[in-house]
Amino acid sequence: MSELDIRVVPYDSPVARELVGAALADLAQRYGGSEGDETPVAANEFEPPVGAFLVAYLDDAPIGCAGWRTHGDSGDVAELKRMYVSPTARGRGVARRVLSAVEGSAREYGRRRLILECGDRQPEAIALYQGNGYERIADFGYYRDAPGVLSFGRSL
Repeated sequence: MSELDIRVVPYDSPVARELVGAALADLAQRYGGSEGDETPVAANEFEPPVGAFLVAYLDDAPIGCAGWRTHGDSGDVAELKRMYVSPTARGRGVARRVLSAVEGSAREYGRRRLILECGDRQPEAIALYQGNGYERIADFGYYRDAPGVLSFGRSL
């Protein structure tokens, strides 16, 4: 694999909107519906120091993304959102590198824990999170009462 470059970009930038759109389309295909994920998300939630949005580039082509936003009032918990890798780049360790970059960014801004929710129709994501030390936690967030929701967390 060529050199992977991971950059912080605005959540509402064209490249981020394109990748988030692809991520939501993937979720819609897995779960049905037209939205993919109806969790309320605002661009300013991904602006430092309360969050960040990262895009992975391979040979200057955007191939993946993920972001974190502050969760709760304590200021030490971050929530992972919009983790996605393009189908053409999957199986090459991109997701692991993006996840590591998100963790590092959140840690840099004083977050000590990263939490996330995903669904049971995302076996690749579940394997990624469990393989990187994430453990099941109590369900939270927009989908906390939805069937098939799986929530995970890890200390940073």
